[in-house]
Amino acid sequence: MDFARRLTAGLLFAALAAGSASAQTLVYCSEGSPEGFDPALYTSGTTFDASEHTIYDKLTLFETGTTNVIPGLAESWEVSEDGLEYTFKLRQGVKFHSNDMFTPSRDFNADDVIFSFERQWKDDNSYHEVSGGTWEYFDGMSMPDLLSSIEKVDDYTVKFVLNRPEAPFVANLAMGFASIMSKEYADAMIEAGTPEMLNQQPIGTGPFSFVAYQKDAVIRYARNDEYWRDPADIENLVFAITPDASVRYQKLTAGECHIMPYPNPADIEAMKADENIVVAEQEGLNVGYLAYNTTQEPFDDPKVRKALNMAIDKQAIIDVVFQGSGQIAKNPIPPTMWGYAEGIEDDPYDPEAAKAMLEEAGVTDLSMKVWAMPVQRPYNPNARRMAELIQEDFSQVGVDVEIVSYEWGEYLSRSRELDRDGAILLGWTGDNGDPDNFLAVLLGCDGVENSNRAQWCYEPFDELIQKAKTVSDQEERAKLYQQAQEIFKEQAPWATIAHSVVYMPMRPEVQGYKVHPLGGHIFYGVSIEQ
Repeated sequence: MDFARRLTAGLLFAALAAGSASAQTLVYCSEGSPEGFDPALYTSGTTFDASEHTIYDKLTLFETGTTNVIPGLAESWEVSEDGLEYTFKLRQGVKFHSNDMFTPSRDFNADDVIFSFERQWKDDNSYHEVSGGTWEYFDGMSMPDLLSSIEKVDDYTVKFVLNRPEAPFVANLAMGFASIMSKEYADAMIEAGTPEMLNQQPIGTGPFSFVAYQKDAVIRYARNDEYWRDPADIENLVFAITPDASVRYQKLTAGECHIMPYPNPADIEAMKADENIVVAEQEGLNVGYLAYNTTQEPFDDPKVRKALNMAIDKQAIIDVVFQGSGQIAKNPIPPTMWGYAEGIEDDPYDPEAAKAMLEEAGVTDLSMKVWAMPVQRPYNPNARRMAELIQEDFSQVGVDVEIVSYEWGEYLSRSRELDRDGAILLGWTGDNGDPDNFLAVLLGCDGVENSNRAQWCYEPFDELIQKAKTVSDQEERAKLYQQAQEIFKEQAPWATIAHSVVYMPMRPEVQGYKVHPLGGHIFYGVSIEQ
C-alpha cells in the first residue's frame, strides 16, 4: 500500500472511529470519482451525488424519497394565467459557504439566481466559455429556446419569462443544472484569473460544505452549521471512492463504510441474510439502453438498427447481468412513469430474421464497436458483461464487435462526439418524474451532441415531445408521449435493454436514509445511531 492509500485508509478509519463515538460522521462508499463539482457542467449521477446533493440548493427541491416539488431557495412562486411568467420570492438570510480563497460579504440574493442561469445561456456572460461553451443539460432541456428573459424585480424577487408554456418548468428548476452558485465568488475567481475554481473548490448554500478531494480516493465535507434549514445531523461526510462492488461490500461488512450503492446482484441475498446489513430497495425510475450513432452508416438506417435489436437476447442479459433485479425494457421510459405506452410490442428475439434483414439492407461483414461503461450504474450493474453478451449475439448474425471502454469522465465526453463509432451502453435515471426528462433530454433534437447519445433528430418525434411541453393537462400530455414512443419503436435509435430495481445496503446504525426515486444519494436528514 503506497503512502496516498495509507493516508486515505487512515482518514476513513479515523472518520469511522469518530462516527462511532459521536454519531456525527458518515462514510459513503461511492462507486466512482466525480467529473467535477459544478453540476451544470455534467449529467452523471456520480457527479450529482458529490455536488448537487451535498453542496448546493436550487430554487425548488424534490422532497427526499418522492418526486414532490417543495420550496427551496424560493420560498414561494406565482405563475401567470398564460403560463409564460414565473415569479419567485426568494428566501432571505441564506448564507453561502466560505473557503480559504473566499468569504462572502452578503447573503444569497437575486443576482446569484440570474448569474446561475445566464452563465449557461448568454454568450456574453464571463463564465459562459469557462466550460468551452458546453452546458449539456441546460441545452438538452431546450432552455436556450424556452427562456425569453430573467428579470430582477428586487433583491429577493426574480421573474422568469418564457417564450412558450413549459409544463414541467418548476420541477425542472429542482434539477442539478439549476443549482444556485455565488455570483460574488464567481466574480472574485474571474478577477483572480482562476475561474475554474467554481468547479474545483465549490461554494454553495447546501447542507454540507466542500473540504477536500483526493482524486479517485476520497471526498470530505463538513456540516454547514448556518444552513437555512435545520443543520444536518451528520457533522462530517466522507465519500470513500470504491469502484469495485465487491470491495464496497467488503468495506461495508468490515464497518469501513456505512452505506454503499450498486451492489453486485449476486450478493443481494447474502446481504439480506446478514444481520449487520440492512438492504433498502425500490423499483427504479430508470432505463438502460444501447444507443446507435444514427449519424453514421449503416446505423443511419432504421432497418439496420431494428435488425440489430432483434439479434439481442435481452432475457439472457436479465438473467446473467441483473440476476433477478431487472426487467426487460421495451420503451425508453420506465413502466412506473405516467405516459408509459403499455400497448407497444417489443422487438422479438429472432436471430434468423435479424440476419435476413441485415442482408436485405445490404449489410454484410459489418464490424462495429460496442462501448461498455467502466462503472456500475443502477440501470446496468455490469456493462462489460452485458457488452460481451451483445458481442456474442451479434456474432450470430455476422456482425463482428470490438468492446471498448474509457475512464468514466472520458467515456461520457467521447460519447458525445458525432463521429463516434458503433453503439454505446448508457442509461438514465429520471431527474424530475416527468416523461419529458427522458424523451426530450435523451432523444430530442436539442440534445444532439449533448445528452442525446444516439445523435438522433427525427422531426415527427420531436414535434410531439415539444408540443407535450406546452400542454398543461397531464392526460393530453400522456397521449402525446405515447405516440412519441410508437415512433421511437419504429425508428429504433436505441435497443432498450432493462429497467432495474435499486438496492441500497447500509449498516443498521444508519437512520433516516431514503431511497430516492430520482436516483440521487442524499444524506441530509440521515443520522447514525450510537
